[in-house]
Amino acid sequence: MFLSSFTTKPARLAIPLVLSASVASAGGMAEPVVVPEPVAVPVAAPLPTGSDWTGFYAGAQLGYGQLKSDGLSTDPDGLMYGVHAGYLYDLGTWVVGGEIDYDISDIEEEGDDVALDSVLRGKVRVGYDAGDWLPYLTAGVASATTSGALDASDTGAFGGLGLDYRVSDSIRVGAEVLQHSFPEFDNNDFDIDATTAALRVSFEF
Repeated sequence: MFLSSFTTKPARLAIPLVLSASVASAGGMAEPVVVPEPVAVPVAAPLPTGSDWTGFYAGAQLGYGQLKSDGLSTDPDGLMYGVHAGYLYDLGTWVVGGEIDYDISDIEEEGDDVALDSVLRGKVRVGYDAGDWLPYLTAGVASATTSGALDASDTGAFGGLGLDYRVSDSIRVGAEVLQHSFPEFDNNDFDIDATTAALRVSFEF
């Protein structure tokens, strides 16, 4: 009886120890898994892309002009209006092209009886593709025709700047300022300078 009691007591003590070891072993096999938090990846904003300005275009312009010359008593001014046509080629960042325009003029110096009848221009254009906007520089050759006391025509040069805006795939509006120079007009001893500013509407096709 004494041996039976002695033998049973250690057995009773061993059972909790075995159970504790089992629990500890099970906990070691099933360690918690740490899930890393998602990292935010920066997304670059889309860069602005230019428009394709390549193609033929034609349109009309309405503007204002003023003449200055030592051979005239005053600096006459008046309306100018006409038509233009050209071609542009889009190189990506830069846009190059050529244009011809023709203006009829209402400018007249009544005291000297000299009138500027018309101006024909051949232009070279270089612009920057800014999407729907096209700022540009232009220069070329101009032929002016006068009437009255100075009934003649002569050729000079001009330069200036302009800005076009694409309203739709086929319509553009813009503005242009030009400075002209006609030295010794028609072999006379005086030069004629002209400044013009115009609003333009062009149709692409």
